[in-house]
Amino acid sequence: MAASQPRIAVMGAGAIGGITAACLARAGNKIDLVCKHMDIARRAKVPGLHVFGIGGEFYAPLNGVETLSQLSGSYDLVFLATKATDMMPAAINLLPFLKPGSLVVSQQNGICEEALGTVLGRDRVVGCVVGFGATMHGPAELEKTSDGEFVIGNLANQPDPRLEPLKQLMDLVAPTRISTNIVGELYAKLIINSCINSLGAMTGLYLGDMLAKRRARNIFIAIMREAMEVARAMGLNVGKGAGGKLDYDEFLGQGSLAGIKRHLTLRIIGSKYRRLKSSSLQSLQRGKPTEIDYLNGYIMEKGHELNVPTPVNALVIRTIKAIEAGHRRVDPANLEDKAFDLA
Repeated sequence: MAASQPRIAVMGAGAIGGITAACLARAGNKIDLVCKHMDIARRAKVPGLHVFGIGGEFYAPLNGVETLSQLSGSYDLVFLATKATDMMPAAINLLPFLKPGSLVVSQQNGICEEALGTVLGRDRVVGCVVGFGATMHGPAELEKTSDGEFVIGNLANQPDPRLEPLKQLMDLVAPTRISTNIVGELYAKLIINSCINSLGAMTGLYLGDMLAKRRARNIFIAIMREAMEVARAMGLNVGKGAGGKLDYDEFLGQGSLAGIKRHLTLRIIGSKYRRLKSSSLQSLQRGKPTEIDYLNGYIMEKGHELNVPTPVNALVIRTIKAIEAGHRRVDPANLEDKAFDLA
């Protein structure tokens, strides 16, 4: 990034992108926000993005535009906060606005950094784990629902002097940590997202209601087991997921007591986050495709490459694809598919 104040764009005015843009603008940075929708772009300018919830309430006026074509010049830093389903066209459109030294921070669900690297160049892409929760309630109406950190790193999992000034900037949004294991950290979050998002999309249930069902907990655990087998084959150091609170190796330990503990832990998680609604479910309810290809799809793809079977993840993907195509309904009965008996 440039030594002086960097030129910054944020692509995507949803909950994460909007809060990122608003916090940076509030601290005095000039931000161009690509909103996709005219109403959001207009409100971003006046009265500004409205952020509320954990951390307080404020308005942040900034330059909102509908499309990149309304901007010009090049950017030192871009936060790419579109849905994973929109990110590749966005990356292609972004290329003319980048310099050789530009950085692009990927803020999608799932592991999208590898795909982005094929378009933008691996050296430009910064992996980012988003640890805080947020919800978009309407155009430019953004609630921060839970605290959490950013974790950033490059795809080479190597020290990178460009990341320290980026960290200092991102600290204005949320506490930021630099990692030399960003792929492992992204995968740790991907595992829990692959459980919560996919089963929520299949059932239509809030997390609390879903994890009250033993059948759902069994499938939840089976998704994790397959994901960890793939992680071992990839040589990843996954560490902890669920905001650093869940040690997957310990959680998936052997023995009857371990099994009891697993189900108890999931019941506790369900109780604590009982009103959590799957973002993939929200996409389906808006008539949009889910990000399943970058969640369970990533696990299945890597499993296929490394000869690690992932039958439960594959069935989850087939079920959600059938829902997207209109061949199945969102319904708790989807858990009763006999193919899930292996879970």
